[in-house]
Amino acid sequence: MKIMKFGGTSVGKPERMLQVKDLITKDTERKIVVLSALSGTTNSLVKIGEALALADKQLAKERIDELHAHYEQFYQELLQSSAGRDKALKIIQEHFEFLNIILKISFNEAINRDILAQGELLSTKLFQTLMEELKVDTVFLSAMDFMSIDENQEPELLKIGEKLKAILGEYPDNSIFVTQGYICKNHRNEVDNLKRGGSDYTASLIGAAISAEVVEIWTDIDGMHNNDPRIVDQTKPIAQLSFDEAAELAYFGAKILHPASIWPAQMYNVPVKLLNTMQPEALGTTITAEEQGTGVKAIAAKDSITAIKIKSSRMLLAYGFLRKVFEIFEKYKTPIDMITTSEVALSVTIDDETYLKQIIAELEQFGLVEVDHNQTIICIVGNMVADNKGTIKKVMDALGEFPIRMISYGGSRHNVTLLISASLKNEALQNLNKGLFSFN
Repeated sequence: MKIMKFGGTSVGKPERMLQVKDLITKDTERKIVVLSALSGTTNSLVKIGEALALADKQLAKERIDELHAHYEQFYQELLQSSAGRDKALKIIQEHFEFLNIILKISFNEAINRDILAQGELLSTKLFQTLMEELKVDTVFLSAMDFMSIDENQEPELLKIGEKLKAILGEYPDNSIFVTQGYICKNHRNEVDNLKRGGSDYTASLIGAAISAEVVEIWTDIDGMHNNDPRIVDQTKPIAQLSFDEAAELAYFGAKILHPASIWPAQMYNVPVKLLNTMQPEALGTTITAEEQGTGVKAIAAKDSITAIKIKSSRMLLAYGFLRKVFEIFEKYKTPIDMITTSEVALSVTIDDETYLKQIIAELEQFGLVEVDHNQTIICIVGNMVADNKGTIKKVMDALGEFPIRMISYGGSRHNVTLLISASLKNEALQNLNKGLFSFN
């Protein structure tokens, strides 16, 4: 069995849903089809929740009506039969009636998670209606019947596998199953989610849970590119990556793949393919445990980074100092991306400023704390790049006089990581593209 995940742009227009139908029916192999919400829907739902959090019900109502109008037009273009349109209309009315009822009750985080779930519920139900109209035999699976997270918001992989295998066993003669990405149930049996971009994560978790032959991630780009094609000209897709290389790129900014989606596939050695819905003939990128070649394969950038420096000549070399510093970040559940140290200072970076004030207040007991906002991490990734003596020279030559705030080298054989001002990001990516890939 294989897993086929289609992102928001792949289902965001009626004609693209029809393309998805063609892709999932081109062979008879058993498959689970994981769908994201229609492109733009999750952003709209987030804005509805934000308006309700501010108790601005009028604004929330306007945003609900705007989104409702989009779906009213969408289903009429998607479906041709009166029976199909009638069913789709009832689905849409049901979900928007739910959103309008929320306007009348007290808003809280649990309700917000219910709001965010509506996108995937709508897309999968409309797609299933389309399949029925086209007489394609598919089985609709509710992700909330098998996808779950524990009290630490970690997926319960063994339980997911047990539940999903039992459900699939009820349909031994069916070959196509349709389910939602992103949404799940938490340990309180409430509607929850795997955070933004979580449909990739869903697909990878399903693939790992049932030991699928492959997880295919279908988007609107022909694989992971060696640099950001929105910023840099003459980028190209990478044919093959190892799990470690892909994980570095996804974590440090490659938008095509959700960072968390690598580890389940890597743990159970399930290959992942990144493919293009609009160019299905393109080879895309294949991600496996195998490492091929050496040298730089790709560059990625991660924005909205904050650098924190703790300067303390008195305590830095003291036993237990680093542990005490890291315990502060752990206390506020704030992950650290980069770390550099000297005899008198420690610098770290974070991408979440939710508890920055509290973190700074506690760090100040150790010494002087300096904070730099609006930074960008640039990650240069490839097999054994840290073992290649020429990599750093090429990086430094390409960046010339660029002021580099931090550099991390040697923590992994697969990456060299730099921190620069966000204002220099575009120029840095362009220079690195010329300096590094001209040698390959």
